[in-house]
Amino acid sequence: SHPPLCPPGIKCGGVLSAPSGNFSSPNFPGLYPYETECTWLIVVAEGSSVLLSFSHFELEYHDACAYDYLQVYNGAARDRGNLLGTFCGHSPPPPFSSAWHVMAVVFRSDRHVAKHGFAAAYRKDACGGQLTGLSGEITSPRYPESYPNDAECRWSIGGASGGGPLTLVFADFQMEGGQGCGFDYVALFDGPTVTAPRLGRYCGSARPPRTIASTPHLLIIFKSDFNIGGRGFKAHFYSAGECQEVFTAVKGNFSSPQYPNFYPNNLKCQWSIQLPPGYRVKVFFLDMELEGRSSLTGGCDYDHLSAFDGGTENGSLLGRWCGRESLAPVTSRSNQLLLVLHTDRNVAKRGFSISYVGVVPMNVSCTRTDFHIQIPVQSLAQLERNRIYLGTPSCAAQVVGRNFKIHTRFDTCGTESQRRNNTSVIVSTLYIDFSVGDQEDIHQYEVQCEPKRKEASVTLIAGPDPSRLSQAENLVDAQQREGEAMDSREIKSQDTSDIVFISICILAGLLMVIAVVGLVLL
Repeated sequence: SHPPLCPPGIKCGGVLSAPSGNFSSPNFPGLYPYETECTWLIVVAEGSSVLLSFSHFELEYHDACAYDYLQVYNGAARDRGNLLGTFCGHSPPPPFSSAWHVMAVVFRSDRHVAKHGFAAAYRKDACGGQLTGLSGEITSPRYPESYPNDAECRWSIGGASGGGPLTLVFADFQMEGGQGCGFDYVALFDGPTVTAPRLGRYCGSARPPRTIASTPHLLIIFKSDFNIGGRGFKAHFYSAGECQEVFTAVKGNFSSPQYPNFYPNNLKCQWSIQLPPGYRVKVFFLDMELEGRSSLTGGCDYDHLSAFDGGTENGSLLGRWCGRESLAPVTSRSNQLLLVLHTDRNVAKRGFSISYVGVVPMNVSCTRTDFHIQIPVQSLAQLERNRIYLGTPSCAAQVVGRNFKIHTRFDTCGTESQRRNNTSVIVSTLYIDFSVGDQEDIHQYEVQCEPKRKEASVTLIAGPDPSRLSQAENLVDAQQREGEAMDSREIKSQDTSDIVFISICILAGLLMVIAVVGLVLL
């Protein structure tokens, strides 16, 4: 017999707020109806977690669970940053423990092939649990109220598919202190059991340091004795190996965890770029989509990416972004730059992809006729001098003392005269070739001189990836075409000061001739 289409008014989904309960697919243990979608939101007391288990499970099978499926969310439904798993077929999902007091279950069937469905049970767990999400939050019992005496809780975190080493960050910590933390304490273990190496044992009011496990498993034990309590603790965990990185290479790229798939919720990730002294860090935003701005404040109050000058969040803020924006490159004022990603409990997006390049420290000056370029050898210690050249490889740098130097006249090395902002300037391109083997990697800097003022400037125009390189080349072409067009309307490749000088010479000559003729006549 065919199962019915889901009739109007059938009991399906809802909010489950009792400390424990059961729920099942429509018509269970009979065949579930076609074209049905049900969402159960389980909400227990704050500070507790939800333990969810399945006693029966039978859905239509598909490799990617694209037909009939059941999804479990570590928080509100439909937020892919909270998704614990999608299931179908005959293998029941494992038992789940939520990372906070909300869990959601979604069941969906299509218009073909019905099975008997599922039966599930949940209960509130006030203390501890098996946490399998990529990210989450744990708190001591009753937090932020004082925790109970004689409590012992164990949180075993790990087992998430695709998870990297676990990171645990304490947002708040206040417990009974004591020598050796023998009374109330939190102990951390680098693995799923107490036989694993101990990462730390903490008590008192000092917040424990950020802890990074060496494996995808972490055990947290909270214990209190018979008297003297405290507010307890609140901590965030996340399983994202690419979430805490330090870069020291002159160029690189990185992306948000799981990019281009949705990033996990409840993250604080840091990418620190630390280059040799003298360098500046230029960051290119290749792609970015985060949760949007707050409709109340118009600010980036939810998920956001921030850039700080220097190595810490105490440095000056270079920018704070969210939503889906096309961003201009950002350049640090020092040789270090820190990028920090914050995500909240819900609404995850695709994230971002970023590349960066170290802007080479150099001193560029000019006279009315020459360019002078100087780069410290230590900045480019691995390069031969012929890898640094102006305009053409024949205009390579010389090594003078501790510097690479290029000293060249304007009529050589591919220099061109252009008009910019109604001013005559001399422009060339400095190439620094970092290529290794077949991997071409050439950085380009535009050097510019305004001869009348003897003022020089330098700008990075081609950075760390091929698409940027072609854009930069197009930019140079456009500037050259613009310059040529303006020069054709003026006197091509001539400085107005030269015209004035020639005019004065001709006028002086005429006056001399008149004077000589006058003397002869007299």
